[in-house]
Amino acid sequence: MKFLKPLFYTAVIAVTLTSCKTVSNIPVPKPTNISLDLVEKGVAKKAKLTEEQAKTWGHLDITKDSIIGMSVNKAYEFLSERGKKGKQIIVAVVDSGMDIEHEDLKDVIWTNPKEIADNGIDDDKNGYIDDIHGWNFLGNKDGKMVVADQLEITRIVKKGMDKFGDKKASEIADADKEAYQEFLKTKEILAKKTEGPKKTAMRLNQIANHFAMVKKFLGKDNFTLDDFKMVKPGDPKVATAIADISGLIKRGFNEKGFNEYKANFEKNQQKNKHYDVNFNSRQTMGDNLEDINDKYYGNNNVIGSKDDESHATHVAGIIGETRDNGVGVNGVANNVSIMSVRVVPDGDEHDKDVALGLRYAVDNGARVINTSFGKAYSPHKQWVYDAIKYAEKHDVLIVNAAGNDGANIDVVYTYPNDSKDLKTEFVDNVLTIGAMSASYTENLPAVFSNYGQINVDVFAPGVKVYSTVPKDHYAKYSGTSMAAPNTAGVAALIRSYYPKLTASQVKHIIMNSGVKIGFDVIKPGSKTRENPKGEMVPFSTLSVSGRVVNAYNALR
Repeated sequence: MKFLKPLFYTAVIAVTLTSCKTVSNIPVPKPTNISLDLVEKGVAKKAKLTEEQAKTWGHLDITKDSIIGMSVNKAYEFLSERGKKGKQIIVAVVDSGMDIEHEDLKDVIWTNPKEIADNGIDDDKNGYIDDIHGWNFLGNKDGKMVVADQLEITRIVKKGMDKFGDKKASEIADADKEAYQEFLKTKEILAKKTEGPKKTAMRLNQIANHFAMVKKFLGKDNFTLDDFKMVKPGDPKVATAIADISGLIKRGFNEKGFNEYKANFEKNQQKNKHYDVNFNSRQTMGDNLEDINDKYYGNNNVIGSKDDESHATHVAGIIGETRDNGVGVNGVANNVSIMSVRVVPDGDEHDKDVALGLRYAVDNGARVINTSFGKAYSPHKQWVYDAIKYAEKHDVLIVNAAGNDGANIDVVYTYPNDSKDLKTEFVDNVLTIGAMSASYTENLPAVFSNYGQINVDVFAPGVKVYSTVPKDHYAKYSGTSMAAPNTAGVAALIRSYYPKLTASQVKHIIMNSGVKIGFDVIKPGSKTRENPKGEMVPFSTLSVSGRVVNAYNALR
């Protein structure tokens, strides 16, 4: 299709780049101004994806497969045609616990060449004993580990409660008045956040009572919608119960499914410590969360809990599942070693853990770091900023998930980030990723994805992404948490085959070489009861580049 050719020549001087000894001094090719609406041209696939396509859509190509993936398969064809050989690249997944024993990951897990396994000695003298495959900052030397934790806002409120107690405004010293007002504000926000789970619990109990009421009225445990046609309850409470249960059945619910849902909700609520101001996950860990110089804590259990943690395993698989081994699907990058750095609990990560986790990854050779996590508050954000600067100094690219709130992060803070004022980047080694779906229509951006013409750089596949989960299983997850590792895989591919390119160059090559989207889309987060269709906006207004990641273009 000759009319598509300009779309794939956004890096026309790439050959010059790869053959030049002073490659790091050469500017990145500028993006093309060509914009082509392939939907209007009839190229995009309109039929439902096949089972195989649904598992691999992020690797497919809009011109070859009619599916807006990242053209990963086409990228490997390009590399093969030119006989190019890549070098091994370490990618750090700074995340939750990772199943490094998974059948499709075990062959690509990083092993510290300077450390002797299980000898109880810090062989490489980096301060972390037996850090064979990475490090777990959510634990202690006795093997204990953190799984559940609070949200950051809960910790902030707890500190305010400890400081101010039940004092009234008139009792607060002038020097503390600003802090006191901030405490009241966050306390109110926290109270509103806890209303949701409480309302859900009340509603589930109401439904359970309605099931019991209907069964008693009908005189039998098993019933269908036809049973309701035969009765006329005189009691208005029974009538309400029947109407409620009828509505649930029409939507596909039965009592067994409801009971399973209710049991899982209650189980998760018991484990959930997000809003528990009295919970202290670090009480027995032995480290000081207020001292960034207290560095050498944790243990080498990077797996964490296979029963409670799956996020990092899914992220790692997207980046580098073993390619062409006959199980699962292929990861984006070959020649990759995945380092596990465990810093994210079920709750918000601590700034100290994140900062030290980033530094650990840099110091142990990572060339790309994936950060698929985020939070709304960051009391020690400067520690994280300093770690990001440290990564830039050592030429390490950080690929960061934009977040899943359907929010404009040009005006709403989310951490970690690379802009203190949401206007100017203080480094040039962070690539922030929004999530897109396989639908090359107005539904292209994921409904949940954060966006921002200043603070989101580019979009990548992040809806129903198939990848590894613990215990040799596989699953489809959605989130910018999936879009980031898809992009991190492309970054690793570039750094493997073009190792002289700097982190900054790789960042801008990925942004500039993406497929430009020239049509309007539904703005994430804009669908409401009042406006169920959402707000239409140009896709170009959702990110800096107005593009979606394309591995083939990037390598070209």
